[in-house]
Amino acid sequence: MSRVVNGDRYVSAEVRTRVEQAIADLQYVPDMLARTFRTGRDRAIGVAVPDIADAFFGAVVQSVAEHARMAGSAVLVTTLGGDADLERPAVESLLRRHVTGLLLAPTAADQSYLRPWQEHTEVVFVDRPPRRAVADSVVEDDFGGAGTAVRHLVEQGHRRVAFVGRGRSVATTARRLEGYRSALAEAGLPADPDLERPLDGPQAATATEVLDALLGLHRPPTAIFSSDSLTSQAVLAQLHRRARTDLAFVSFGDFPMAAALRPSVTVVDQDPAALGRVAAERLFQRIESPGRRLKRQLVLPVTLVVRESSQVPVPASRPAG
Repeated sequence: MSRVVNGDRYVSAEVRTRVEQAIADLQYVPDMLARTFRTGRDRAIGVAVPDIADAFFGAVVQSVAEHARMAGSAVLVTTLGGDADLERPAVESLLRRHVTGLLLAPTAADQSYLRPWQEHTEVVFVDRPPRRAVADSVVEDDFGGAGTAVRHLVEQGHRRVAFVGRGRSVATTARRLEGYRSALAEAGLPADPDLERPLDGPQAATATEVLDALLGLHRPPTAIFSSDSLTSQAVLAQLHRRARTDLAFVSFGDFPMAAALRPSVTVVDQDPAALGRVAAERLFQRIESPGRRLKRQLVLPVTLVVRESSQVPVPASRPAG
């Protein structure tokens, strides 16, 4: 019976049918704890993300859980928070539970601590690539998506486009900043360090400071590109308080209420559900066939969803050039 329950492919079809019928007749339920004792592995995967309260990562985790459920696997989730030093203890605590695999969206700049764990646990990175570690990763086209957003603003006539986002130590922020700079250069617009503003502290506290600095420039921006949805919400809240509807705005990452706000917010849609599904598929592929040759990094496309906020005209009183 155990070979049928565990999906042994060498069981004949006739035997499998008889055993499955007996399981149904007896209403047999497998003892997962006993299976864990026998195999030394739990039929569960671990997921570690910065913050499940973030709508993006919440959607990723939900998608992973749905795929895992179809695969007959449970999901153990931990959050890493904003402190990079907390990543390793949180992840290793999860790995000590003998999960069969791990999906990780890292916050630290070094994942070399995973090497000993990878000898017996499959690891796939999601949203952000590994650093100082070798593992599969499933990421979005951060560079291309940022470039598309900035080109869209330039096409609307904007020449002073600001970049706001979390610290550049975050891999996604760094790639989106590169895409922003590349699109400006492509349009023949010079880079201006004064227009690049990281939000390094608690975002609600620093959005005010960032806007004060940008709007206080001799040549302030006429448009803002935000590199993530949390930053977008913090900045938009401050713009709303100031009744500043004269600044064009694009967010990398959709978020709840983005379409309902007035003006509605133009976003680069990352499709977190697809990201979670593809990452889960890759993890289960690795669990089932550890030695299979697969492409190390999968880059998923993103889509610009044009709404009202990016179509704000350049103010006549403030020349774009």
